[in-house]
Amino acid sequence: MNRTLIASSLATALVVSTNAQSAELSISVTNLTQGIYFTPLIIGAHTDSASLFEVGEAASSELQMVAEGGDISGIATVLSSVNANTVENPAVGLLAPGANVQAELTTTEGNNVLSLLSMLLPTNDGFIGLDNWTIPNTPGTYTVYLNAYDAGTEANDEIINGGGAPGIAGIPADPTSMGGTGASGITNSETNDTIHIHRGNLGDDDNAAGKSDLNNTVHRWLNPVARVTVTVQ
Repeated sequence: MNRTLIASSLATALVVSTNAQSAELSISVTNLTQGIYFTPLIIGAHTDSASLFEVGEAASSELQMVAEGGDISGIATVLSSVNANTVENPAVGLLAPGANVQAELTTTEGNNVLSLLSMLLPTNDGFIGLDNWTIPNTPGTYTVYLNAYDAGTEANDEIINGGGAPGIAGIPADPTSMGGTGASGITNSETNDTIHIHRGNLGDDDNAAGKSDLNNTVHRWLNPVARVTVTVQ
């Protein structure tokens, strides 16, 4: 597969016609979870010859930076290299459970698909992603629901230890402050090292020890985890 951006697929989308012209977009992202935060979002309109990720394939190093630590700088550089139109961190920080943020994006001719990435926090390497959603050429409002993905780059040990850099095991932080400490870890290995649907946090009810530092009544979820509403003007 010859694509400039390498990462994984998600795409619960609408079948729409290709838009080769410029467009004015209003993009709303809503966090549908009860206890998971979204790290800074990156949204890009680019050509359909580029792709941020593919389900069933290994994550790129740039996607790994997002999924393990919420760092969008690598993906921003890749998007810039293909002359994408981008919006970075529209929520100016974390997007809380139940919250939404709106961004405005003007596309240039040829940038006819929309992509989006953000880490799920607290997770080891979970993320939401929209990959190559075709921007409609008919004005209107369109809705896409996003599932949670696992980048396959790190074991889901569910230990909160301030980790987050690629290659450093652990979860950076728990913004809900309802996690625990002292966990022994759910696992230290994974059989699937490609991008796939996330199994979800398991958690436990022991905030002082147990296998997980995550709370099984707060940090679990069901798909979909995000709603993206795009208004084409």
